[in-house]
This record gives sequence, structure tokens and C-alpha cells, in this order.
Amino acid sequence: MNFTEKIANKIGIKSSQVAAVQQLFEEGGTIPFIARYRKERTGGLDEVQIGNIRDLLQELEKLEQRRTYVLDKIEEQGKLSQELKRKILAAENMTILEDLFLPFKQKRKTRASMAKEKGLEPLAKYFIEENSSPIDVLAKKFVNPKKEVNSIEDACAGAKDIVAEWISEDIRSRDGLRKLYKRSAMLSAKILLARKESKEAATYRDYFDFKEPIKKIPSHRFLAILRGNKEGFLRISFKIEEEDALGFLDKIHIKKNNECTEQLADAISDAYKRLLQPSLENEIKNISKEKADKEAIQVFSNNLKEILLSPPLGEKRVMGIDPGFRTGCKTVILDKHGNLKERTTLFFNSSSQKEESRKTILHLCDKHKIEAIGIGNGTGGKETRKFISELKELEALPKILVNESGASIYSASEVAREEFPDLDLTVRGAISIGRRLQDPLAEIVKIDPKSIGVGQYQYDVQQDWLKQGLDDLVVSIVNQVGVDINSASKQLLSYVSGLGLQKAQNILDHRSENGPFDTKSELKKVKGIGPKAFEQAAGFIRIRNASNPLDASAVHPESYSIVKKMAKDLKCKLQELTQDAEKRKLINPQNYVSGEVGLYTLNDILKELEKPGRDPRGDFEEVNFRNDLNSIEDLSEGMILPGIVTNVTKFGAFVDIGVHQDGMVHISQLANKFVSDPFEIVRVNQKVNVKVLQIDLDRNRINLSIKEAMT
Repeated sequence: MNFTEKIANKIGIKSSQVAAVQQLFEEGGTIPFIARYRKERTGGLDEVQIGNIRDLLQELEKLEQRRTYVLDKIEEQGKLSQELKRKILAAENMTILEDLFLPFKQKRKTRASMAKEKGLEPLAKYFIEENSSPIDVLAKKFVNPKKEVNSIEDACAGAKDIVAEWISEDIRSRDGLRKLYKRSAMLSAKILLARKESKEAATYRDYFDFKEPIKKIPSHRFLAILRGNKEGFLRISFKIEEEDALGFLDKIHIKKNNECTEQLADAISDAYKRLLQPSLENEIKNISKEKADKEAIQVFSNNLKEILLSPPLGEKRVMGIDPGFRTGCKTVILDKHGNLKERTTLFFNSSSQKEESRKTILHLCDKHKIEAIGIGNGTGGKETRKFISELKELEALPKILVNESGASIYSASEVAREEFPDLDLTVRGAISIGRRLQDPLAEIVKIDPKSIGVGQYQYDVQQDWLKQGLDDLVVSIVNQVGVDINSASKQLLSYVSGLGLQKAQNILDHRSENGPFDTKSELKKVKGIGPKAFEQAAGFIRIRNASNPLDASAVHPESYSIVKKMAKDLKCKLQELTQDAEKRKLINPQNYVSGEVGLYTLNDILKELEKPGRDPRGDFEEVNFRNDLNSIEDLSEGMILPGIVTNVTKFGAFVDIGVHQDGMVHISQLANKFVSDPFEIVRVNQKVNVKVLQIDLDRNRINLSIKEAMT
């Protein structure tokens, strides 16, 4: 089936653009490659639009597979009428399709199926048709003790069970009630009395007796309530007014007023309470959960994007320290490429240990010409930084607290064991801290993004959706930044368009056997890198200080000839094009348009020539916390403090102020104006000043304000 028109209408683009993307996917194109290097074919679609096309294609393919299954199953039963087939073929989503299939699904034995076995289906039809004959007359002929129908009452009860099932499977009933639930369902939560006094229940104190319309509840609150329910603290329900539900069902099913109508009304009430209500409550819960999951994943992605785009310190010689006063601070020396050169352990528990550590630090800094010191921001981090900051000999050396979220996950991972099989976990952690200072992106891609600490409900949302969303984000950022093929790890290379772990390992093996790559074209010599893989990857790899300046840039090798022609026309060398803005101004892109190359590509080339190979992540900035504050107990209300945003949510932001416990800035305290979306005001890694509003030592919570710190 051709999905292009449907997808085009949903996204708001031309069907020809959808068809082009579909074709490029079939040719093996990746989202970053298509978005960057095939703009002429797609009409300039960006990564988000291309990703949406992919997702909708997958969704529609699943719908078609299910449609085929449904048609086959109903056909097998000999019940596929032309009208039903028409409706099934016209079903535009899975909900409508499943409603149509519901009466034909194989079920376990039900009250209705047992009543049918007793021969009561004709009586049920009398009820649904509101036959005008007296009930005694209609029901009497169905009394049959051999089939356990011992009375008129038994016959009526069984017939009503059948009617109730029919009504529960009726597409009008389900669709109408579904809309009613979406419009007016109320989510209620109550604390389970048996758990109320437990210490853990305090987390859900706000939901001990809670009620809110499901259509208004924000995603973070909905997920918090679901977590409380899952952990056994909260009892929840999704209700609509029973009177409204029964009124709707009566309206579409009751047309007369006789004895059969009374039986029908009883069946309708039973259908709603016993069958429809539980089913639709579960459905509205799942629909709301899907919506909340998508919002939570988007929030997580927004935060992770800022983390991945954190400015790197760059190729500097670094001392990395993983604080630990009891077991000692694991300390490593890394060269400018992140290679381990030396390691030791520092202790600060006594005067003699402090003096010994002072000498060791000064010696290592001098020996390795250290250019910066990275210190994990966990327990003991501030104290370690304070000690080093007091060393006058290192006064000019940057001493930076590094967010170590996830470093312990990396330390115990297979990746870390593969890199450093003979090192202790804590030493690996120190290496990760030092490398994260040098290049956050290169280090963070080695760990599960869920462990980075910038989400809130990442373990509660659908994990396949989360993985897809985060994988897409990491791939996008890695390819946006570009990867130095001569220094990148296997994990970083694996995210390059067209590669993957095995090809990345082959690149490392080739690099180890043959030395660094001199040109992008040498990538073709790597085992497993065929023409398609080279096409997909070549634009995103970088070779620093290459003899051909284009090899250090995002210009794709397929376009090198165009740039060479530009240089030839201007009678200059390639290097001059990247260095001389006046020469670039002389280039008229229209002169280089051809059947294969359009203005999209040419304008991208000219932009890249302005900054070939330049890192798009910006310049590194150090954040300095107050040295006299080390714990929540050191705070007092009214303090104005420097901080850095660590997490942004739909209800506000969390800020690190250097006391090992992030404070929370509610959305109402972000700015001196109404804020509907915190991401419009703050972002992860942003430096801010905050005012301490409230300190809750019992719950270990700090309430902060950005807007009051401005006054």
C-alpha cells in the first residue's frame, strides 16, 4: 500500500517529499545523511521531519500487517461480509481496526458464550430488537432444564448476558464512550491505609487524596501517580459519571418502551459496569500513559541534547580525580588524547597525608605539564577542589568540578572492562571524569543515556520508545559535531552514519595496524566499508591537520570536485577558500548548479568553508560555586548563590549550588513573567544565580528562585 499521501497530510509536506525519503531509506540512507546531503531530493526536510516519516511508515506498516491478519481470521470463520470488509479496509488506525475485530476474536468461555450454548441467542435478539410481545411468552419456550435453563428468569438472565456482550463489542458504544472518557474522565488517587505511615510513602504525600481531570493532568504528575500505584502506595481509578455513560448507551440502543426494553436496559447497565467500564478505563489509562511517555521522553531528550553538546575543554593534558576520603581519591593523568599516562591515590585524612598529597599533585602537574584538573562533583568533590585551590603553585590552573553522573555505570560496564581490564572500578571512574572534561560527548556515548541523570521518569516510560528516541538523539548530535577518525573510540565511531559497532571496530583495527588516516578516501580500505557505508559516513568524519583541508570539514567527498572548481575559477588554492572571506564572496553558487547538485548543497558547502571542521559546541566555561558551602545544613533562606542547571522538567528546573543536593526552581520562580514551558527560559548546563527560598532538612529539599535572585 502507498502511504505517501497519508504521511504527507499528517506532517504537512508534499507527498513527493515523503516518496523521496522512502526511496532513500530503501537505498540504505540514514536520517543524518539524508537530512544533510540529500536536501535536493527531499526538498530540504530536516532530521525531525525525516524521523517522523520513518516512524509513520513503521506505524502504517504495522497497521497493514494487523489488517491482513484480521481479514484472514474473520474469513476463516466465514463471517467476512462485503460491508465488514469495506469497514476494515477503511480503518485509519489500530483502535478502529480492533473495535471491528473484537466480536470475532477467539475468547475464553464467557457468560455470553455459555448462554449461547444453552440456545438463548434468539431470545437475546428479541431483547435487542425490543420485541413487543410479553416476556413470559417470549422466554417460556427457551426454558430447558437439560441445558440448565430452569425458569423464565434463567432464560432472561442468560439472554441479557449475550446482549451485554453485544453492546460491549458494538463499535458505536465503544467509540462514543471512548470520546466521553477522553473528554471527562477523572483520575483519582488515594493512599493505601496500610502503607500511609511508612517512610517511603512520604514521596507520594501530594497524592494521598487526589483528583484531577485526565485531560488536564501534566505528564510528570501522571507518571508520578502511576509510579506510586506500581509501588503499592496509591490506589488509582479513571472514572466518568455513570449517569452520563448509561445515558449515552440508552440513547443509541433504546428506541421503544416495553417489557423487552426493560430487559435491554438491564443488559446495557451490566454491559457498562462489567465489560465496558473496566475495558475503557484501562484503555484511557494506556492512552494517557502513551501521551505522558512521549512528553517525558521529549523532556529527557531536550536535557540530554544539552549534555551532549556541552562545550569540551579540548585536547588538553588533564588530571582526573574521583573523590573518596575514606578509600582515597583515585587520581589519573591523561594526555591530550585521553590516554592514561599515570595513576595514584591521594589521601586527605591527616596533616601528614595532606602534605604528601600536596607534593604528589605538584609533582604530577609539573611532570606531565597538566593544563587542567577535573574533579568529580560527588561526595567530597568540593572539599577536594578547595584543597587543590589553596595550592598557590597551581593558582593559574583551572580546577573544574565535573558532573560525574553515570561515571560509576561506565566503570562497571563491558566497555570499561574492554578498555582497562586490569584497573579498579574507581580508577576507571577517575579516567571517565578526566575524559568527560576533555570531551563530554566522546565519553558520554559509552554509557546508557538513562544513567546520565537528566531525566525524571526514564525508567517508567516505554523502554523501546525511550531507546529509539535517545538513539536518534545521540546519532544526530554525534553526526552534527563530527568525529575525529584518528582519536575516536569504538563507541563514538559506532554512532557515525552508516557504521555501527563492527565497522567501528574494523576502523580501530585498521588504525592500529596502519597508523592514522591521512585522507577520508582511506576509509574505503577498511574491512567492511563498502561504497554505501563510505557514502553514508564520509561527510561526518574529520581528519585534523589533513593535507586536504576538506578532509577536516563536513564537505562530503562527493562534492570535493565542486570546491576544487570554485578554487580553480578563482585561481587560488583550496586552503585560501577557507581562509579568505573576500574570495568566498566572489563565488556565485548559481554558477555551479547542475542536474545532481542544487542550491541546498552549494549553500551548505559555502557555510562549511567559512568554518571548516570547527566544533559547533561553543567555548568551555568554568562554573565556580561558593567554597564555604558544602552541605544543605550550610544554607540559609535568602542567600543568593551561583549555580548550574542540571535538569529541566515540565514543572521547573533543578540547579546544582554545590551542596551535593540539587535545589528545585518551580516554574513560577523561573522568570518575572508567566512561563508555560521551562525550556524557553533555562537549559541544562546554563549558569544561573538563585535565591534560597526554603530548606526542608527532613525531606532533603531546597526550594530556589531565579526571578527573585534578579531583584
